[in-house]
Amino acid sequence: MTLSKPANPAAPAANPLDRLAAALKPDLTAVNAIIIERMQSDIPLIPQLASHLIGAGGKRIRPLLTLASAALFGYSGTRQHKLSACVEFIHTATLLHDDVVDESDQRRGLPSANAIFGNEAAVLVGDFLFSRSFQLMVEDGSLDVLRILSNASAVIAEGEVLQLTTANNLDTTLDQYIKVIASKTAELFAAACETGAVVANRAAGECMTMREYGMCLGIAFQISDDILDYTASAETLGKNLGDDFREGKMTLPVLLALKNATPAEREFWQRTMGDVNQKDGDFEEAVRIFHRHNAIGQSLTMAREYAARGRQLLADLPKNRISEDLAELITFAVEREY
Repeated sequence: MTLSKPANPAAPAANPLDRLAAALKPDLTAVNAIIIERMQSDIPLIPQLASHLIGAGGKRIRPLLTLASAALFGYSGTRQHKLSACVEFIHTATLLHDDVVDESDQRRGLPSANAIFGNEAAVLVGDFLFSRSFQLMVEDGSLDVLRILSNASAVIAEGEVLQLTTANNLDTTLDQYIKVIASKTAELFAAACETGAVVANRAAGECMTMREYGMCLGIAFQISDDILDYTASAETLGKNLGDDFREGKMTLPVLLALKNATPAEREFWQRTMGDVNQKDGDFEEAVRIFHRHNAIGQSLTMAREYAARGRQLLADLPKNRISEDLAELITFAVEREY
């Protein structure tokens, strides 16, 4: 049985991420040049492994957020270029580490770096990219920027550890789930947006508004990801469908299905997610349970609520094409099929 997202008739037809990339193409080109330059090393394995992931067709959404945030406020300098590369290095480092922790063998539709080069190399190159990101922060010279991005790195690590403690735990609460995704995913979105506003020398209130927008975007994005793990196809998702289920991750659809679970359903979740004792047909049964409790629909409703909050925050900022694209981006993050 397959289960797809309920349609949103108000969703925009065009892709705002592509529009932002086109509008900011010169900036994005400069960022990509810095990324290529700074992932070089005298140790050939480092650029070889890093380029495997960085060049694998990622959406570059996080560095784009820094570029867009600076452009939203009319900033015309170049500081955002190194800092956007810094954001991408932090993100890439966390992906390398995540794939080792999750024992993933696929990333963006290709074999993961750890599957090709081994866990040890993936972890160490991830450490290298984290170090490069801090070099870029220091070169910028702003203590505010250093505070924002170094704090984000620490929070992301905390979120990953918290996720480990909630895995396979049927007593995980909704608040704990939101804290996990706010830390491991949304924190970098928030930091990327706030950094762009700081670079543009905006008032503290505007910088915080951009941070809150990024947090709403990141939470909505991750809820959508968690839905897609049960509703997408492996081809469009770029990773194995059902990875979260197989790893016993307590994502929002599972928590909502557990809320009104029958005794038999709770026994199913305990066996498959708590004890990770899974057999053929269990993933399909999980999808059927979601259908019975409208867990996907409820999850999508929550993601759309965060999206609405993000759009509301943008209403207090300058009105231009960038702000329009950012408003549509948060809708796209929820309604996407990949």
